[in-house]
Amino acid sequence: MIEDFSSLFHGFGVAMQPFNIGVMFLGIILGVLIGVLPGLGGANGVAILLPLTFSMSPTSAIIMLSCIYWGALFGGAITSVLFNIPGEPWSVATTFDGHPMAQKGQAGEALTAAFTSSFVGALFAVIMITLVAPLVASFALRFGPPEQFSVYFLAFCSFVGMSKEPPFKTVAAMFVGFALAAVGLDSITGQLRLTFGFESLLNGFDFLIAVIGLFGIGEILLTMEEGLSFKGRSAGINAKVVWETWKRLPRYWMTSLRSCIIGCWMGVSPAGATPASFMSYGIAKRTSRNGANFGKGEIEGVVAPETAAHAAGTAALLPMLSLGVPGSPTAAVLLGGLLIWGLQPGPLLFVEQKEFVWGLIASMYLGNIVGLIVVLTCVPLFAAILRIPFSIIAPIILVICAIGAYTVHNSVFDVMLMMVFGVLGYLLKKCNYPLAPMVLAIVLGDKAEENFRQSLLASQGKLGIFFSNALVSTIMTLGLIALFWPLISNGLARLRTRTAA
Repeated sequence: MIEDFSSLFHGFGVAMQPFNIGVMFLGIILGVLIGVLPGLGGANGVAILLPLTFSMSPTSAIIMLSCIYWGALFGGAITSVLFNIPGEPWSVATTFDGHPMAQKGQAGEALTAAFTSSFVGALFAVIMITLVAPLVASFALRFGPPEQFSVYFLAFCSFVGMSKEPPFKTVAAMFVGFALAAVGLDSITGQLRLTFGFESLLNGFDFLIAVIGLFGIGEILLTMEEGLSFKGRSAGINAKVVWETWKRLPRYWMTSLRSCIIGCWMGVSPAGATPASFMSYGIAKRTSRNGANFGKGEIEGVVAPETAAHAAGTAALLPMLSLGVPGSPTAAVLLGGLLIWGLQPGPLLFVEQKEFVWGLIASMYLGNIVGLIVVLTCVPLFAAILRIPFSIIAPIILVICAIGAYTVHNSVFDVMLMMVFGVLGYLLKKCNYPLAPMVLAIVLGDKAEENFRQSLLASQGKLGIFFSNALVSTIMTLGLIALFWPLISNGLARLRTRTAA
């Protein structure tokens, strides 16, 4: 533990280098801009801006991308409160009480409460990552191919069983991702698969191209179809409003603590920030003395979802760093970035790349503080962006996406693929198919397949290798429980009903 804290202090030295501090501010500002634009989001912004970091060192690049993520988390609250337009899916619950507060002339109080709660939730999650990640990583050094596959199996099953999306649609989206991940050179046999004669597909679909298309282009097409018109209220934040709101917030310490725990749990599991914010809001409404006022402009109704969403969004990086399994779509994009820079997320990252890991963790503390300062001082500026006609904003985003896709391999073919993925993402969203499981399958599908086949080769084709020791058996069992959790929970509910009767 003492060694870990010394590594953390060294990480602060890395993160506080002048260039990294500048990158941190730039990332936060870009992230907030992305967060206030309903056509984008954390995963979209990180994916679109990923090519800008190729000339940086891995540490500076991941600091910038993670700060874009923090900024997007903060920015989603601005549109929710001022315009009743959720900038992010997890900001939907914030609109329930945030916008009514703005309508009553309390926009400053609502935004201050949202930003401060976001800061508290993220700080709680970063402290958890600092304490838990090395333990998880050292434990994960015992993992071989069967154990690695069991972790991937648990992630896939958790998306199916614990998500609020329809299970069959989740499975269908995941299978599409598996099919896309299979394109290219087979790492075991060396044979080509599903390239259809296109030499550009020898290495498979580039993860970055797929993500830019699915998220960036798909969201823009959907938003253009909906024809959003932005109408909002002024922010009205000043030092007096901030100070008066901060004096009120300590009375909701129990709500904040409960939301932090809910958010961290949902973030580590693949459930994500959106269900965490809704769950935290629902529990706060049931347990609060002012539960009847929720939905009418209750500040506690802003504190609960924002704290949980930021805790979940930050905690999602824990399994990505320590196990190599992303806990959210944005973590999946960051995972793809690490692979591009030649870094393999997982337990060995804490052994071979200590400076990088602890520099990143230290930047989470600093980035969170920088984010709070930026959003409290620049809200009126960011809010003014939404007064620009969307017909002007949309083409700019499309051009940025095309440039980002082209710069990956300097190939026009990649831009065409991006558009194909954009149409695919648009169609999936129109049919209410979730994109997160598909992204997870694209990122981890080939690794899961490789570990699965290596395990079968070692056991001469016997599936019993996945239950050959206590560790792999436990993880596989947890995966099966997660997969069939809806059936299990329904059975338990019926049993309780019969017992009560």
